[in-house]
Parts: sequence; structure tokens; C-alpha cells
Amino acid sequence: MAKKNRDKSTAATGENPRRPCPCGSGKRYKACHGAGDDVIVTRPFEGLAAEPDLVAMREFLPSAVAPLPLRETGERAVRLATVLPGASAALVRPDGEILLGMQVQTRSGDLSADLAKALRWAESAEPGSALPVVGPGVGEGEVVRLQDLLVADAELDLELHQDFGWWLPADGEQPGAEIAATIERANSVIMPTEALGGEGVRAAYWVDTGTKAHVRWVRPEAEDALMPALARLQAAGELDLGEGSRYAGAFRAHGLLVPVWDVDREMHAKEWAAPAVAFAKRLSQALAATDELTPAERSARDALAGKQITLR
Repeated sequence: MAKKNRDKSTAATGENPRRPCPCGSGKRYKACHGAGDDVIVTRPFEGLAAEPDLVAMREFLPSAVAPLPLRETGERAVRLATVLPGASAALVRPDGEILLGMQVQTRSGDLSADLAKALRWAESAEPGSALPVVGPGVGEGEVVRLQDLLVADAELDLELHQDFGWWLPADGEQPGAEIAATIERANSVIMPTEALGGEGVRAAYWVDTGTKAHVRWVRPEAEDALMPALARLQAAGELDLGEGSRYAGAFRAHGLLVPVWDVDREMHAKEWAAPAVAFAKRLSQALAATDELTPAERSARDALAGKQITLR
């Protein structure tokens, strides 16, 4: 199963070692940008308050941007983006603004270091330049990670978009036919997504896939703390988000669990905000519990573990 999931992920991100490298060198990916360190950092954003936001941007948010909360700001403004034109790792707008892409064509085993390298490249790149991929020769020197650059306790001020119009500069100039067609194709595959807010609710998103609606919630807790808490709620019949919802399972992404609920597609996304707040309170109480799991709760934990998959 693990190999099957890994193969699917590789195909989706263009990282098949036998395919031509997307940098345009003409070499195979494995002999070019895929020839780096094979060490996998399973939780690349650990230690950052923005960790759940970063995981959401990498894995399932279609169109979103956020200013990057750097400890030291330079002359150029820096924003993080879900995906850039051509799935590039970075680009520098004509006005000097830097955009870093989360959903990229290729990556190493450490997403945090990749983003830091892309930023190092962009800080000295000419306006109008783009970095297709991060690989050997990019950001050379001492290894730097996002944890070395960001304000550790700063969350991301995410701005969700329903299209990719923000790919264009804000000067009002009309795009050429090719660029307009690219944006139109990208817009056509966006799944409507809205953030759920409220007390105790962060990195929770309502998503309409076209046939179903889901709530996906990136949790910041370590898995060995979160799973017993979810099991307590399951055993008590309190794991759903109320009427019209069903707990579907969870996927593991970059070291964090993302619980997923199927929800009534006829209901507006805002109608799930209050149930999410209520769930956050129940979960907080379950996380604070210190007594041993009961037999029913242990059984629930085992059942929940069977509903998890890992994204690679």
C-alpha cells in the first residue's frame, strides 16, 4: 500500500525519476534535480506556529497567498503561494515582489529547506525571473530552513481566492492570449474552498469537490496525543460535526493528521462554522484528559487508525 501511495504521489507531482527533468535540461529527473539527498524529513515545518497553514497550502488549498512572516525583511516583499504559473518554485514580479510556490514540480526530502533555497535565489534574481525547480546549484551555502527565517510564533494571514487572477501584476495590463488561456485552464480545476473560523478553529476548510463537500482540518497536535482524543470522542458519539456530517477518516501529511468529515453539500460553508467551534471545545477537553482509555475507547482508536492514509 505504501509503495502504491508513493507512486501515485510521484506521478501527481512530476517527480518520476525516468521522466525528463522539468528544468528543461533534457536530462532525466533522477540524473538532474532528482539526484539530491534522499533523506526524508517527515515533519518539515515542525516548530512553526504556521505549520498547519503550510501543510494546507502544500496539500489541498487550490488558490491562496499569504505574506511570509520573516524575522528580517529585505527590500522585496515576500509572499507564499499555493501554486505559481508552471508550478514554479519561485518568481520575482517586475516590481520586485517575491512569490514562493508550495505546490511545485519537484522537491527534495525537506520542503522547509527547499523553500528557504527558493527564497535565497529570489532575493538576488532579476525582476521578471522565475525558478522552475529547486535543485543542485540553487541556494548554495550553509543549509538554511524556514525555521531559521520565520517568526516562530507567527501564523499565516491566508487570503483564499476562487481563481488565479492574482497571477497577474496589479497594474491592470491585459494579459496576452497564451497567459489568459493558462489562467482559464487553472481556474477550471479549482474546487470551491472556504476557511472556517471562530474560537479554537484554525486551518479548517470547507471544500466542494463537485460531487461531495468535506471539511478538512489540519491539526497541530502530535499524532500520539490526537488519536486518543479522537477515540474518546468517537466512543462518546461526538466525533461528527452535527447533523448532516459524518467523520470520514484522516490523512497524514508532513507529520500532521488532517481529519476529514463528509458534510451536506446543500448547506453553505458558513453553516459549518458554529459546529466546528463546538467540536474544537470537545476536542480540547478530550486532549486534556489523562485517564486511561476504556476498552470501548481503545476499540474506537483501532478503528480510526484503519481510516488513515499517508500522503507522500
